[in-house]
Amino acid sequence: MKLLILFFVFQLSAVEWLGNIDLAKAEAQKSHKLILVNFAGSDWCIPCIRLRKEILESEKFTSYAQDHLILLRADFPRQKKNQLKKEQAALNEALADKYNTAGTFPLTLLIDADGKILKRWEGFPDITPEQFVAQIVAVSEAQNK
Repeated sequence: MKLLILFFVFQLSAVEWLGNIDLAKAEAQKSHKLILVNFAGSDWCIPCIRLRKEILESEKFTSYAQDHLILLRADFPRQKKNQLKKEQAALNEALADKYNTAGTFPLTLLIDADGKILKRWEGFPDITPEQFVAQIVAVSEAQNK
């Protein structure tokens, strides 16, 4: 029973990461939210893994993101067992061609529903989840003025 309760608590606190910029933009326009785009190498990039575990999966970030952000991840795994479907890999490549031409990993962007970059974090942002969220809030508040 305890395991079942933990499962449901986890499901309620989980945030959804999209894989398609067009869907993310449409949802952002509909809900009046900003989009957080994360370029990652989930199985080879140590700073990417740290960013995911220490910030993007933190309670502070996920609780904020649930109500305020559309999340979009472009993953570029290298191991054969982790390869993406061709359609998803093509979407990720197209997104990288537009926003990550230098191939920076991790690269995290805060963009508006039109795709305009509002904030950029290159590499692992050596800050706490609270500071990361505060930076997003500051950009969001500046947008709403």
